[in-house]
Amino acid sequence: MNILVLGIGNTLLSDEGIGIHVIRAAEATLAADDITFLDGGTLSFTLAGPIEDADALIVVDAAQLKSPAGTVRLLEGEEMDRFLMSNRKSSVHEVGLTDLRAIALLAGHWPERRAMVAIQPEKLDWGELPTPAVAEAIPQACRHIEDVVGAWRRGE
Repeated sequence: MNILVLGIGNTLLSDEGIGIHVIRAAEATLAADDITFLDGGTLSFTLAGPIEDADALIVVDAAQLKSPAGTVRLLEGEEMDRFLMSNRKSSVHEVGLTDLRAIALLAGHWPERRAMVAIQPEKLDWGELPTPAVAEAIPQACRHIEDVVGAWRRGE
C-alpha cells in the first residue's frame, strides 16, 4: 500500500504551518518504504498527481474546529469529506483541499482510505513557529498518524 502523508500550511504564518511541523516530526519516527511524507505548502494543482497515485491519504492541516487552540481531531473517510465540504476556509492557498478532492474524484481516484488530522490554530499571523498550545499538539497528531497507518496495514 502506498500511503501519502500530506502536510499543508504556510510555515511563515505561525499556526497555519502546523501541518508541515507535524509531518516533519512524524517522518522522523515513521519513515518506511510504503509512506511518502510530502510538504504540500499552501497547496497547488501539482498535488493532484501525488494524491491520485496514493492508495491511502492522510492530510494534516490547521482547521477551524471551534475548539481551544491545540485541539486535535481525527476525521476518517466520509467524515473527512463532509468536514472539507462544510468548512471551505478562505486562505492564501492557491487552491483548496476541496479543489484537489474534486480533481481526484474527476480522475476517478480519491483514495478510499483517507484521513485528516485537523488542529485548531490559535494565531495565523507572521511567525515561523507555532504557538505553544499548538506546538504541544504535535505528539498527539503524530500518534493519530501512527494509529491510522497501523490500522490500514492490518487491513482495518
